[in-house]
Amino acid sequence: PYRPEGWTARQVTHHVPDSHLNAYIRFKLALTEDEPTIKPYAEDRWARLADTQATPVEVSLALLDSLHDRWVRLLRSLEPGDWKRTFRHPELGVVSLEKNLALYAWHGKHHVAHITSLRRRNGW
Repeated sequence: PYRPEGWTARQVTHHVPDSHLNAYIRFKLALTEDEPTIKPYAEDRWARLADTQATPVEVSLALLDSLHDRWVRLLRSLEPGDWKRTFRHPELGVVSLEKNLALYAWHGKHHVAHITSLRRRNGW
């Protein structure tokens, strides 16, 4: 784990594409529906599922690369008004695509920093 009671580097590596897949779907829902209510997911439970334990991290890294390729293509196609489109998160309320993109740009860097600091601390 990168901190006491935290996830392992493996769990974090698999979590990022899981999370970004959800965000990508939320983007598409917001672009095609009027303020859809999205479904949150139990990140901690997903991190303990068998695929997280058994799948090589390279698979999730490739998934993340492919997903980001698709997501960037979608983002580049957006018109200025599209960024104001929203979805409703049951816990966070109404979220604009503009705000959601900023959150996920931070999210990836946040978890990379967890792994980088663990590598540094352990001399990997």
